[in-house]
Amino acid sequence: MGSVKDLVVLREPQNDKAGVGRFIFSDRYSVFDWGEMPDHITGKGKAICIATAYFFEKLEGSRIKTHYMGIVEDGKSKRSDELKEPRNVMEFKLLRVIKPKNQGNTYDYSIFQKEKGNFLIPLEIIYRNSLPEGSSVFRRLREGSLKLEDIGLKEMPAAGQVLDEPILDVSTKLEVTDRYISWEEARKICNLTEDEIEEIKRITLTVNELITRETKRIGLFNEDGKVEFGFDEKRNLILVDALGTLDECRFTYEGMPVSKEIARIFYRKTSWYKDVEFAKKQDRYNWKVLVRSLPSPLPKELANSISNIYKAYTNELTERKWFDVSPLKEVLNGIRNAI
Repeated sequence: MGSVKDLVVLREPQNDKAGVGRFIFSDRYSVFDWGEMPDHITGKGKAICIATAYFFEKLEGSRIKTHYMGIVEDGKSKRSDELKEPRNVMEFKLLRVIKPKNQGNTYDYSIFQKEKGNFLIPLEIIYRNSLPEGSSVFRRLREGSLKLEDIGLKEMPAAGQVLDEPILDVSTKLEVTDRYISWEEARKICNLTEDEIEEIKRITLTVNELITRETKRIGLFNEDGKVEFGFDEKRNLILVDALGTLDECRFTYEGMPVSKEIARIFYRKTSWYKDVEFAKKQDRYNWKVLVRSLPSPLPKELANSISNIYKAYTNELTERKWFDVSPLKEVLNGIRNAI
């Protein structure tokens, strides 16, 4: 299915009926839209599966609908508190994935004008509680593709600035390279109503509040993250994919990254990263074929430390020792000098 998880279809979705699918969360990782990197992060798949299940189950008591059905163990779908040990397979309601037509350097979204329900909305919704160093907001402000008034600011923000109110951003989901767009363009290309846009924003803010509250409990600050949506058969909005994990969110501990941002920091110092950035400026649609080098594996010690971060995060978030690792703060303090 993708660079970091695989999809098993148990029942195909129909025009008027959801199917059933299973995500197999792998130990693969991806940075800078490259796809699968040359090495793996041990235990990452199981840690992410348990963490996202935790948040989906937290949302069950609210009016927010999700596609989550459970985690698979012994061939059965179970709640996380019923599991004997960590697993990396999540079962969910499977929606149709309708792709816009690729027309060279543009995409035709007209197919969404006639669709009513039971499909993935081809957008990613990003919430931002701060603007950490490396945030795409700074690049977009410099390029002029984003204006200060678009994000409710009067002056150029500083790296690390905590926002008074969260900023909500939106990008495409099914294009070769994700593209930030305005809310009005998002509404038009997906044939959404104004009320549906407002509901997407409301749910995103609710999810942000939940993740922020839960991670603050374990000493982390929720810098930013993403969520994805679909419509069920009756065109009710539902949360899909995964949320609240170290892949979907950017967390910090006393200013230090607690996510795959640690891997990004390492790779930003390599010649491969420079080749990637140069290629993206030449052709944002076909940039990968222009990259002249390949990424090297992470140093073994760094890869092991990142693995321990994923595991310790899940242990402390769920208040259950799924993995035999040191407490999260010990792991983070141990890696601080390396980054």
